[in-house]
Amino acid sequence: MDPELRTLVGWGRTAPSTARVVVPRTVDEVIEALRSADERGVIARGLGRAYGDPAQNAGGLVIDVTGLDRIHSIDADAAVVDTDAGVSLDTLMRRLLPFGLWLPVLPGTRQVSVGGAIGADIHGKAHHVEGSFCEHVESMDLVTADGNVHTLTQDDELFWATAGGMGLTGVVVRAKLRLNRVETAYFKVDTDQIDNLADLMDRQSVDDEKYLESVSWFDSTVSGPHLGRGILTRANHATLDDLPKKLRKNPLKFDAPQLLTVPNVFPPGMLNKLTARMFCELWYRKSPTKHGAIQNITMFLHPLDIAGEWNRVYGPRGFLQYQYVIPFGHEDAVRRSVELMVETGHVSALNVLKRFGAGNRAPLSFPQPGWTLAVDLPVRRGLAELCARLDELVLSTGGRLYLAKESRATPEGIERMYPRIDEWRKVRAEVDPNGIFVSDMARRLRLT
Repeated sequence: MDPELRTLVGWGRTAPSTARVVVPRTVDEVIEALRSADERGVIARGLGRAYGDPAQNAGGLVIDVTGLDRIHSIDADAAVVDTDAGVSLDTLMRRLLPFGLWLPVLPGTRQVSVGGAIGADIHGKAHHVEGSFCEHVESMDLVTADGNVHTLTQDDELFWATAGGMGLTGVVVRAKLRLNRVETAYFKVDTDQIDNLADLMDRQSVDDEKYLESVSWFDSTVSGPHLGRGILTRANHATLDDLPKKLRKNPLKFDAPQLLTVPNVFPPGMLNKLTARMFCELWYRKSPTKHGAIQNITMFLHPLDIAGEWNRVYGPRGFLQYQYVIPFGHEDAVRRSVELMVETGHVSALNVLKRFGAGNRAPLSFPQPGWTLAVDLPVRRGLAELCARLDELVLSTGGRLYLAKESRATPEGIERMYPRIDEWRKVRAEVDPNGIFVSDMARRLRLT
């Protein structure tokens, strides 16, 4: 394999760095690539949907795992799929749905590799019921720094160090995933249009457990009594009886089209106060209160996947996705964080708020019981100061930032947010004593 010199960025399009990139097609080629790593080390990369720099390695080696693209088997009776780590969740869904099988955990996009989903221990709208991705991983094959392949189960400490470990324990090359069963590929959706943030959070807290999927969007451009007016959408999988007649003919159809690819022509500042206000007004008005609507995968789960490369809308300066979780009991801090954005004039059109359920055993897994908020903030003057104030707010509640979205925090802040990080470092050091696995994020945050 001949490495190719490439400049890489995260989904936020900030902080580019150049590395040698190889695309192995087999596990043996992954091991061969590891042996070619120099003192700048190596990191694995999937489909590049982490927002910051965890899948970049300036001056070093990056192993692009998308060449590992085989689905080895689908056991419909046991509801288990055995797949390479480079397969996307989109591809898996297309292959699994004809068997009536469904991935229990899906993030806001299907364009994530299985390896990336494990490395970030991704979560989704179903976290309060299903937990995070690695809780549904039966086993994974991990190539460690010595070139050995370890098959790990949830009984292994290294399994949980790899779950959410941002690729710093080795290269995940294959995994067996436990699946759910569904009658249809559609959702039965309840939508509530709510006039302010306090009522939105109260409503979302009342009976979330009745729904498999739950999420709210809010308008961050309005202040005063309507601050945080929003849309609460919750759903369960539709049964065959729920579907209208025309959809019953093919109830397991993968109904999730991508209609366009956004061109790379947008100037800096395209998303500003005016355009954000227009978007939020339209989005709020298009979703009146309605219960029992049947929606397809794109309409309910992945509206952004309808447009490829949608991050180009933010222009060449890019954007930052700030995502935190704040423990229950600190609801005032959620409101204060929204007020801070409004007061400082930083606008975000894509604002996602949901309630997490229990966390898991992984020391670096992000979810913990509480409210999680994700906002997309265009890069412009004053953003660093706003984020520093938000960091202080999050830390004061015992909350944390999501490493898969992170791109500018301080090492000291991350240390405080992840109190079990030394436990993770100990396990990692045992399998990678020479620090072969490293990334731009790992250096920036002094993770290892």
